[in-house]
Amino acid sequence: MDLASRYKGVVGFVFGNENSNSSEDSYVERLLDRISNGVLAEDRRHAIAELQTIVAESRAGQLAFGAMGFPVLMGVLKEERDDVEMVRGALETLVSALTPIDHAKGPTNEVRPALMNTDLLSRESESISLLLSLLSEEDFYVRYYTLQILTALLTNSPNRLQEAILSIPRGITRLMDMLMDREVIRNEALLLLTFLTREAEEIQKIVVFEGAFEKIFSIMKEEGGSDGGVVVQDCLELLNNLLRSNASNQVLLRETIGFDPLISILKLRGSSYSFTQQKTINLLSALETINLLMMGGSEADPQKDSNKITNKTVLAQKKLLDHLLMLGVESQWAPIALRCSALRCIGDLVAGHSKNLDALSSKVLGEERQVEPALNSILRIILRTSSMQEFIAADHVFKNFCEKNTDGQAMLASTLIPHPNSMTDASLEEDVNMSFGSMLLHGLALSESDGDLETCCRAASVITHILKDNSLCKEKVLQIELEAPMPSLGAPELLLHRIVRYLAVASSMKNKDGKPGYSYVQPIILKLLITWLPDCPNAVQCFLDSRPHLTYLLELVSSTSSTVCVRGLAAVLLGECVIYNKSSENGKDGFTIADAISQKIGLTSYFLKFDEMQRSFIFSSVKPAQSHKPLTRSTTASMAEIEDDENDLTDQKNEDHPILTSVFDAQFVNFVKGLEVNIREKMVDVYSRPKSDVAVVPAELEQKGGESDKEYIKRLKAFVETQCSEIQKLLGRNATLAEDLARTGHSHPELMAGSGSDRVQIETLRRDLQEASQRVEMLKAEKAKIESEALMYQNLAGKLESDLKSLSDAYNSLEQTNIHLEKEAKTLKSGGTSTSPDIEAIKAEAREEAQKESEAELNDLLVCLGQEQSKVEKLSARLSELGEDVDKLLEGIGDDMALPEDEDEED
Repeated sequence: MDLASRYKGVVGFVFGNENSNSSEDSYVERLLDRISNGVLAEDRRHAIAELQTIVAESRAGQLAFGAMGFPVLMGVLKEERDDVEMVRGALETLVSALTPIDHAKGPTNEVRPALMNTDLLSRESESISLLLSLLSEEDFYVRYYTLQILTALLTNSPNRLQEAILSIPRGITRLMDMLMDREVIRNEALLLLTFLTREAEEIQKIVVFEGAFEKIFSIMKEEGGSDGGVVVQDCLELLNNLLRSNASNQVLLRETIGFDPLISILKLRGSSYSFTQQKTINLLSALETINLLMMGGSEADPQKDSNKITNKTVLAQKKLLDHLLMLGVESQWAPIALRCSALRCIGDLVAGHSKNLDALSSKVLGEERQVEPALNSILRIILRTSSMQEFIAADHVFKNFCEKNTDGQAMLASTLIPHPNSMTDASLEEDVNMSFGSMLLHGLALSESDGDLETCCRAASVITHILKDNSLCKEKVLQIELEAPMPSLGAPELLLHRIVRYLAVASSMKNKDGKPGYSYVQPIILKLLITWLPDCPNAVQCFLDSRPHLTYLLELVSSTSSTVCVRGLAAVLLGECVIYNKSSENGKDGFTIADAISQKIGLTSYFLKFDEMQRSFIFSSVKPAQSHKPLTRSTTASMAEIEDDENDLTDQKNEDHPILTSVFDAQFVNFVKGLEVNIREKMVDVYSRPKSDVAVVPAELEQKGGESDKEYIKRLKAFVETQCSEIQKLLGRNATLAEDLARTGHSHPELMAGSGSDRVQIETLRRDLQEASQRVEMLKAEKAKIESEALMYQNLAGKLESDLKSLSDAYNSLEQTNIHLEKEAKTLKSGGTSTSPDIEAIKAEAREEAQKESEAELNDLLVCLGQEQSKVEKLSARLSELGEDVDKLLEGIGDDMALPEDEDEED
């Protein structure tokens, strides 16, 4: 039914100008009156059609309808169910009233009638109950329009509609029944349920109870799985809403439907393996579902951990690993976003699960003769890919594979054997027949020939995972030697020394774009060295065997051209050379390193590097776990078209490369923070105690048998000279500490952690200085207080003196007055002549004065009146000459009490 099209011309004819709001208000009112009070059914239907047209085309019409139209149309829906055409028209009018008009956009601050109408309708729970009851009607359009109205209400007023639907018996049930309806209605109901279940946990429970899992997988199978259209995407989004952070729903899915229907969506069909945009979106949504299952539920759910392990076990039993390897590793023609998501799922699948770890380590890819271990293929992705995001995703696999997996680490470390052929001359494509370790070392050495350190950096990241928290692997890898890049350079080079050399080379080389330096190579290599040295004294000694290593590291810490992160990590590496140093050899022990730091950098500046690094963007913005945003129609579309752009990795508001926010995870950041505390304590302890402990009675003080007195004296003299030298060095270090304290202006708490006579002396001197300073400050304060009190008393004395003088003057004046009064009193008592004035004489004199003044004023007034009378006479004569009637003009002038203003005497 499209009666509205027949009345579009009528609206234009009636209104003419669409801005005439008053005309539209009155017209809408007349139409509503015809609908509610009309006698003929056909006339009422025509009125509804005209109303739908004006509401669909005019903002003013929508506004007028919202003010008075809802009760009328709700009455039609409630009382006239038998008239299907009337019900259709009423529902279509409601849809138009809730739909924004795009072609009539106005100012941004203009009232939006559609939103106002949505808010108005959603306030009435009875209206929503009435709409839900219409879903049971047989007419297709009635159900379709009703779903559209509910979707519009949910889009603009979700919370209110959710509450209303929950309060209505069988409200969700009626919506779930629509999933089995005709295709168009099913799709509308699917969208509506997707909106409803995003955050409403109660609705999620009811939807699952009503058999949502069965219906969702049935629809996806009917639509063709991953090859289906947007309906499959909507089904997966609804499924993810039901499983996200909900362990009970995950258990229900696992124990009823199972994971087979979900895993079958990931199965690639056909020989072409073509990936359209919609298919990519569908697969991304399915991988998100897998990821939600491997998370196990919300962080607060006590069942999370056990549910996570169970889900991973069942998923592995259903051959999920094969499908993920096909998507992420073997299907190199798949979009980057899909490959990255599959690789991350592989890493999450094996994390903390021993059986899945074994399955991945034994997995072989390829066909017939061209087969190789899956880990080799993933390593090749790391070394070869041009996508930073794919490198991060593949590196995530090795990180989770090696985490708390000593057997897996040992297995990978055992393959770290240089290839028999020249590793420098071999190209990257010739690594197909190499072992895992040979390929890794090949990628590491390849950087030497082509001047590109990116491959070296990626290989270093993998080696970091192999060595983490595994002393046996650290010792084994420490023995690896690489052949020299040029035969003329002589003997092979240790792997550790090669890595340190790349660290130094990275600051001077240019990257592919011709820009100086690699902002991410140095931090990743430093991460490898920081992971290698802890609890491995041999690695520390190997690092210090080459004196330029220590010199370069000291320069790197002080370098102004390096980033804050690089300087801080270099400082951490220097600290590890102190706290994990077990050597007693002169020039390589912890004292030597601490002394070099103090002389070249200064303890204050050195410790400041830690604070700067902790405040850097990379360390301050790290999160415990990567949060994934729910995939919706808008987000998945952008993900499917993603290209490898470094700016997309993160918002780069700092000098460090964005890749570091992914490589420097929360575990490494917390490890470095723990190291910092140990380094501060150990550094001061090593720095403050003597180089070697001296016995109470050294053996050198005793004369040996057969030794002459002259030789004995000579040996004692040499011993004393050695002790004096040690004391001089100790005093020099104490002076350095004092300078550091003076520069900072305060004492460092960590300096109190040391022991020995030098520390005692320093502490004693420092306490004496503090006590003296305190006494000086106290004396200054006391002096200032005394001076202040003296000034106060001086001012008080001046004031009292002034007050005393004033009182003295006042007292003298009172004395004189008193004497005068006493004299008058004596005179009155003796009957003598009074000196008081004669009052009657004064009154008479005043009366005469007043009479004289009044007579003078009266004379002046008479003179003025005479002058005025003269003027009047002159003016009267002049007016008579001009023929004017003077008496007539002067009528009423005598009644005016106001004096006339002076006039100019002009002819």
